[in-house]
Amino acid sequence: MAAEGSITRWLGQVREGDEAAVQQLWERYFPCMVGLARTKLQGAARGMADEEDVALSAFGSFCRNAEQGRFPQLLDREGLWQLLVVITARKALHMIRDEGRQKRGGGTAPTDGVLHQLLSQEASPDFAAQAAEEYQRLLRKLADPELESVAVLKMEGYSVEEIAARIGYAPRSVKRKLALIRSIWEKEIAP
Repeated sequence: MAAEGSITRWLGQVREGDEAAVQQLWERYFPCMVGLARTKLQGAARGMADEEDVALSAFGSFCRNAEQGRFPQLLDREGLWQLLVVITARKALHMIRDEGRQKRGGGTAPTDGVLHQLLSQEASPDFAAQAAEEYQRLLRKLADPELESVAVLKMEGYSVEEIAARIGYAPRSVKRKLALIRSIWEKEIAP
């Protein structure tokens, strides 16, 4: 019974933006979400994304929407798990759809070389640290807090329209900023 109360309490705290409560829910549900995503992705052609990416995206969507008050009827652990199942399943289906689009390579993934080895293994702590450093380095290359903000929001999964609403610009301006970010980063990571 105490555990049930803690989930209910954490849900209320997540709605208020409490990062400690988000961490508690993360630790409790993320492994289950990864397992669910793995099940949903079985047999699907894999590209750059995997079940952890699906679970990360689903958990991020849940947190953003909870903070925005979009789940007022969510009161307990059963309701939370049902909601996380639905979000994770939808994210998995969207990933399968997106990976299969011709404009994204038709769902083909690299099958040899270093990239394939990296994608087929769990990320090591060293690799995760290098990725985090590279992320920070690329953000610093933008040299503009506004561009950094747009880049972070986009990487967190917000749409152009959502970003525009958050920063007070027209979607067209956000698209121009994203094109500029892409241009800067392509020069940084070009071979």
